[in-house]
Amino acid sequence: MDDRPTAMSQTVRRSIEVEYWVTDEAGQLVSPGELTAAAQGVEREFVEPLLEIKTPPCETTEELQTELFDRLGAVLGRAEELGKRLVPLATPVNAGEIQELPEERTRIQNEVVGDQFRYVRHCAGTHIHFEQQPGQVVDQLNGLIALDPALALVNSSPYFQGQRLATGARSKLYRWMAYEDLSKQGRLWRYLEDEADWTRRLDRRYQEFLAAATEAGVDRQAVSADFDPESAVWTPVQIRNEFGTVEWRSPDTALPSHVLQLADGLATVVQRLVQTDVRIGGNRGEVTESAVLLPEFDAVLEYVEAAIRDGLRSKAVRSYLDRMGLDVASYEPTATRIDEGGAIDPHAARQLRLEYADRLEREVHQRSPAVAD
Repeated sequence: MDDRPTAMSQTVRRSIEVEYWVTDEAGQLVSPGELTAAAQGVEREFVEPLLEIKTPPCETTEELQTELFDRLGAVLGRAEELGKRLVPLATPVNAGEIQELPEERTRIQNEVVGDQFRYVRHCAGTHIHFEQQPGQVVDQLNGLIALDPALALVNSSPYFQGQRLATGARSKLYRWMAYEDLSKQGRLWRYLEDEADWTRRLDRRYQEFLAAATEAGVDRQAVSADFDPESAVWTPVQIRNEFGTVEWRSPDTALPSHVLQLADGLATVVQRLVQTDVRIGGNRGEVTESAVLLPEFDAVLEYVEAAIRDGLRSKAVRSYLDRMGLDVASYEPTATRIDEGGAIDPHAARQLRLEYADRLEREVHQRSPAVAD
C-alpha cells in the first residue's frame, strides 16, 4: 500500500535566505553596520559588505513574500537613514579585495581551501529550504539534485573582477574555482541511495576535511570546535537535520520577485516528489501526473554545466527545465539583461550596483503580487 500523502493533502513548507551586497550612495561596497538590527532574521555574512536576510518556514508563496518583503522593507528603511543600499547581484561585478570578518571558522577555511578561497568572497547567493517529509527525504534530495540546473533561472551576474566569466559567474567561482582542489566538498553529489548513505558521505568528507586541515598545519581540535560533519561541506544540495530541511544552495541572489518565483516553482515540483513515484533513468527527465522521472546523474551534470556556462541561452537547459515542471518562459534572469560580453570598469560596476539597488527598492515598495500556489 502506497502511504504517500494524497494530492494537496499537505504543503511542503519552505524558507529562504538571501544575501545582498551593501553599498554607500555612490555604489562603493561598505559594511552593513547597524542594518543587522533593523529586523528579525538579518545577519552579517563572513565578508564585510554582505548582509543576509532569512525568513521563517512558510506554507504559501504569499506568506513567504510577506515575510521577505517585511524584513527587506525594514532593512531598506534603516538603510535610507544611513545612506546605504542593498544590491541583488551574485557578484559585485568589479571590486577590489573584499575583506573578511575576523572569525576563526573563516581563518580555518582559508588555511584548508588555500588561496582559491578568495573567489568565495565575491559570491552572494540564495538558499531555499524545504521541510523534510517523513519517508521522502531521499526523494526530496535526489529531486533537488536533478533540479540543480534551475540555477539558470536566476543567474544574476556574468562578471568577476570586471571580466565576463560565465553566465552564472558565482556558480563557476564557487564550484569550479574555489573548491577545485576539494571538489567533493563544493560540487554536486550523486543521487542518494538512503539516509544512511548520506551519513556515510558526510563522515567521509569530514575526515577528508580534517586531513586537509592537518596537512595545512591547522590544529585538529580547532577544526573540531568550529566544524562538524554537516557544517564542513558546501555541496549545493544538502540534508540539514539541524533545521529539519533539505536545502538547495545553488541560486544566485536576485531581485525579490525572481527569488520568490523560483521558490514557488521549486516548491511545486518538490510537492510532486512527495505525492507520486520517483524514478531514475535515461537522460531526459520529466514530471508527469503519474511519476517524476529523474535523469541519470551524468546527464544532470551536463545540464548543470550548460546552466552555468550559458544559462537560458542553452536550448537543452530550457527544454529540460520545462520538462521538469518549471515555467521557463516566465523567467528573465538579470545576467541576461546585463551581459554585454566585454569588460566592465569599476565606475560602470558601481553604476550597475546602484541601478539594481533601485530596482530592488521599487519592488519592495510596490510589493509585486505573489505567484499563485
